[in-house]
Amino acid sequence: MSSNKIAIKVDGLSKCFHTYPTPKDRLKQFILPPVKKILGRDSSPYYSEFWALKNLSFEIEKGESFGIVGRNGSGKSTLLQIITGTLFQTEGNLTVNGRIAALLELGSGFNPEFTGRENVYLNGMLVGLSKREIDERFDDIAAFADIGSHLEQPVKTYSSGMLVRLAFAVQVQLTPDILIVDEALAVGDALFQKRCYQRMEQLTNDGVTLLFVSHNQETVRTLTKKSILLNSGKIMDYGSSSDVLISYRKLLHKQEQEYYKKSINNLRKLEENKFDNDTKSFGNGLAEVSKVSVFNKDGDETSVFSPGEKIKIRVDCKSNSDIKNLNVGLRIRNKEGIKITSWGTLNQDINIIKENRSQDVFWNESIALGQYFSVWFDFECILGENFYEIQATITHEERPDYTRQTQLHWLDEAAFFQVIPHDTKAFFGGIVDLNMKASWER
Repeated sequence: MSSNKIAIKVDGLSKCFHTYPTPKDRLKQFILPPVKKILGRDSSPYYSEFWALKNLSFEIEKGESFGIVGRNGSGKSTLLQIITGTLFQTEGNLTVNGRIAALLELGSGFNPEFTGRENVYLNGMLVGLSKREIDERFDDIAAFADIGSHLEQPVKTYSSGMLVRLAFAVQVQLTPDILIVDEALAVGDALFQKRCYQRMEQLTNDGVTLLFVSHNQETVRTLTKKSILLNSGKIMDYGSSSDVLISYRKLLHKQEQEYYKKSINNLRKLEENKFDNDTKSFGNGLAEVSKVSVFNKDGDETSVFSPGEKIKIRVDCKSNSDIKNLNVGLRIRNKEGIKITSWGTLNQDINIIKENRSQDVFWNESIALGQYFSVWFDFECILGENFYEIQATITHEERPDYTRQTQLHWLDEAAFFQVIPHDTKAFFGGIVDLNMKASWER
């Protein structure tokens, strides 16, 4: 690919840190090896090597929205610091084309003794803007941050929410070529996060390259087109965000299984992942989804509905062990990857138990080895015009409260259906029909 189309190119990049058992060993490493070298003696290092990143290679095109996912300690922050220039790689090459604005550690780049106003001008000048250019942008920065009179107070007096408000407002108004956003937005309130995501979408539409890091899988799926999955400093997957997030969930499942194998006696027979060769499935296979079907109110199998119609979904399952305490669930998302809902039999069970109702609780059901069973879900279609994917899942719930969950089978793209406007009813816009009623007064 032509270099003038690339915003960030990472080629064989690695980062090694030296770790010392004690501060005394750090001092020895500083003093003794040079002395021994002068004396012509060999010297063993007093440190151990920790490779935070190992041989990473990927490219991000200009104007592309790109995600990085992985558990804590996978190397995400180290990679971002190298890209922004606050750390240097040990091996490999990094090419960055364009001015970077980065929102990484909370309050980084701010002088705590300066006021918010002074820090705005300081940050602007650090990226090469003149005072006049900052003056032209200042009102927009202040309006987006929306921290009122605190703008004239020292930053050291700010709450974490105020810090991230000002930091994000500064970075996105400095017209960067590349915007890097880490988990810092998580401390903002919901309304501010919404405004941030809208602003990031606007910037990418205007050709700004976005590098986004988050543990929120749905946000990564919505905001980015491509992603990488980091684990122990290495790239485990690289491709479309949807595919990478499946790999991420599989990784989390595998690590979850390793934990449960050590701590839960009644699940010691768990396999690592029965569905390793299936790109759409993962789980330990103690029970599995065999088929998902969609029906209308008359029991006819179909895949096209209009708002107001009844949708019935049947999940056919098979048990590969003697087991109980199950939860069969669905997740529905539209073609843009936005999750519409997640719901399972345990949601209903929790309400029955809480209200002490005399109804059967699916969580209490004992399922025998080799037994086939089906779960029906039905609801009125209030969805907007779109194409929808159904994901199906079976989990073991040690307690009926979603706090101790083990994935038995997750199935992506289990079924699909489409919602089209009704011929005789008024059209509504958006994701769902809230069935609003209008009234008026004279």
